[in-house]
Amino acid sequence: MTEMFEAALAALRQIVTPPFRAVLLKSLGMTFLLLALAWVGLDKLAMSFVMVEHPWLRTALTYATGAGLFFLMAFLIAPVSVLVSGLFLDDLADHVEADLYPPGQHGRAIPATQAIFMGLRFAGISAIVNFCALLLLFVPGINAAAFLLANAYLFGREYFLFAATRFRSLQESEELRRRHAPWLFVAGLFIAVFVATPGLNVLTPLFAVAFMTRIHRMLPPNPRGEAA
Repeated sequence: MTEMFEAALAALRQIVTPPFRAVLLKSLGMTFLLLALAWVGLDKLAMSFVMVEHPWLRTALTYATGAGLFFLMAFLIAPVSVLVSGLFLDDLADHVEADLYPPGQHGRAIPATQAIFMGLRFAGISAIVNFCALLLLFVPGINAAAFLLANAYLFGREYFLFAATRFRSLQESEELRRRHAPWLFVAGLFIAVFVATPGLNVLTPLFAVAFMTRIHRMLPPNPRGEAA
């Protein structure tokens, strides 16, 4: 457990380094641009269905639509930032692995089609978890705990698979994940804290890559004798 805390602290220190800051700025810029375009499009679409003659009622509906869109955009910012950041995860993993592995022993970039699939899966999971979190806000006693546990499992699983797949096939990565599932669930709790914290949730992909790359490096050799 001490090693896991040290890995988390090392990941926190790394996400403020220039390579990670550059990815953060690019991903946030692209995220807000996509959300702004979506806002304009959805606003025009919504108002095209408003057939009201009274100016005051139309104004009220305009404000109501704007409030609804603001709530929707706040919900979407985390999954969209996860999707956009997915374009840069391999670059970030390269920087992390340069500190952990000898030269020439880094992982390999994930093929483009597989990277796109994993990025879409990341974003889908983020959207589902955030939606469930909104629903659980109305269920006293289990909301925070359920949200943290679901995030710990889902994000711990997905980001570990990303880190592991740079060194082995997806099938072998799944086997490694199942073998160390309890340990990876605990590691996922660290990521869950980021997901659950407003403002910090946009940093989730950066922290998760830096953290899970280290967790993957810490795993013991598998039964075939390969280094994990």
